[in-house]
Amino acid sequence: MAARGLGLLTSLPLRAQRSQVQRPLRRLLSCPGTVAAALGTEEQSSGSAETGSEDGAPKKRFSEVQKERREQAQRTVLIHCPNKISEKKFLKYLSQHGSINNHFFYESFGLYAVVEFSQKESVASLQKVTRTPSLGTEAAIPFRSRYFNLKLKTPLNQTSEQSSIQCRNQSSPSSKKLFELLCCAESVDDQLNTLLREFQLTEENTKLRYLTCSLIEDVAAAYFPDCTVRPFGSSVNSFGKLGCDLDMFLDLDEIEKFGTHKASGNFLMEFQVKNVPSERIATQKILSVIGECLEHFGPGCVGVQKILNARCPLVRFSHQASGFQCDLTANNRIALKSSELLYIYGALDSRVRALVFSIRCWARAHSLTSSIPGAWITNFSLTVMVIFFLQRRSPPILPTLDYLKTLADAEDKCLIEGHNCTFVRDFNRIKPSGNAETLELLLKEFFEYFGNFAFNKNSINIRQGREQNKPESSPLHIQNPFETSLNISKNVSQSQLQKFIDLARESAWILHQEDKDRLSPSNNQPWGLAALLLPSVANSMSLAKKKKKTSSERIKNLLESIKSSSTENSTATNG
Repeated sequence: MAARGLGLLTSLPLRAQRSQVQRPLRRLLSCPGTVAAALGTEEQSSGSAETGSEDGAPKKRFSEVQKERREQAQRTVLIHCPNKISEKKFLKYLSQHGSINNHFFYESFGLYAVVEFSQKESVASLQKVTRTPSLGTEAAIPFRSRYFNLKLKTPLNQTSEQSSIQCRNQSSPSSKKLFELLCCAESVDDQLNTLLREFQLTEENTKLRYLTCSLIEDVAAAYFPDCTVRPFGSSVNSFGKLGCDLDMFLDLDEIEKFGTHKASGNFLMEFQVKNVPSERIATQKILSVIGECLEHFGPGCVGVQKILNARCPLVRFSHQASGFQCDLTANNRIALKSSELLYIYGALDSRVRALVFSIRCWARAHSLTSSIPGAWITNFSLTVMVIFFLQRRSPPILPTLDYLKTLADAEDKCLIEGHNCTFVRDFNRIKPSGNAETLELLLKEFFEYFGNFAFNKNSINIRQGREQNKPESSPLHIQNPFETSLNISKNVSQSQLQKFIDLARESAWILHQEDKDRLSPSNNQPWGLAALLLPSVANSMSLAKKKKKTSSERIKNLLESIKSSSTENSTATNG
């Protein structure tokens, strides 16, 4: 996962009470090594380029981005290459089938190339000259996909002309590099924006995600020729981190709409279909078959698990070539709508994504979130909490969902499974916020706000942007934006919520102490966001107390054992 390297921060020295932190003006050029200097030259584009939230460019609608990415993926192929290859000859060979828009290499269980052609016909041309491999004693299952394996006929001739292949990084920075960058930043605002640049999905990683969905669609199309496999969640909502899972859903709605307007005269033609008792059973059967196909016929798909009895049935698998852990659901249109809503919120103000990424990183560093399902707070819940907090500012930084609904026109009307999912999709109709608060202030006051939030009686609701009485007794209640009867944080336990509250209060205290010590002499200690990622003082004291208690109990048990043994010996002697 994107934040898994943060564990190394625990080896850094912990300050006494973490109060004597100073923050002088730091110049990136004065940082040790060249890590910080590399920031200006590293190519790190992401969803912000599509939304235009950073550079003031026109913001693209979510549907426009999805359409462009999908068409781009259909013109793209994935090729497993030999470790030693001439990039020039490789591209010249592929150019026989048509002009190439762009390409990049990356490593994941070997060297891979992602090649985007200008025309979709070039892919078909390449497939025509591709053969099914001969495996000798084993048999290959023939499958014409866009995932190829390249072999060299004369490896020795290639070796002398091979060029140095530049692989694009598909993983988050190491904790050491991240810590250097944060400590060398000029301000807390700069720290938050640095973390965003380092952890956000790159352009190449985004392309690879859409291509992976397109390759899975090729498998599903064997049964459902007009189906679509769409990514949703972190991969598309602009809050995805490098290394995050790839959520996708099998969209069969287009098949159902096909032919609805082709009836003529007095006749109506219908397909013969199988009938099942409910839509859920239909979804389970469809996913069961697709899961079997992926396991037996899907190139690069390993570890397939069919989790069909979950509230939302899914097929989980690893796509070995891309390195993504994938979850495939069916007709999960509300989840896609939620992704679009987060995309809009992330594009409305450049501070939103920086704050969300930092809060998520902070939560992961203190084990408030986990990749393993359980009683932890999820990243989605944290994101909604940040949105809610920004709605509560004066003036608000983000509008409520109900307000976005009032701006919608007839084109935006959307009803999914009886749930009203309507909101404006045109950015030009949303008035920018007049709030000019710094990221440093927002970070500090986020911790203050939720460190003193009345979780015992109030719920979080971004539809109205205000606190409401909890409709149930769950420790943490966050209303689902569209399925309003659902609590997206129902899994969170009281102990985990209390841990979040304690850490939020401590983090707010640390940032307040830094304000007091701003002008003190430098002592080369971690500061700002870097200080918040260090092990918690409260946790350290709790752990020390626990160890002390354990030692005391061991000594007590040992003494009782000696006493008991002495009594037994005395009784035996007297006897």
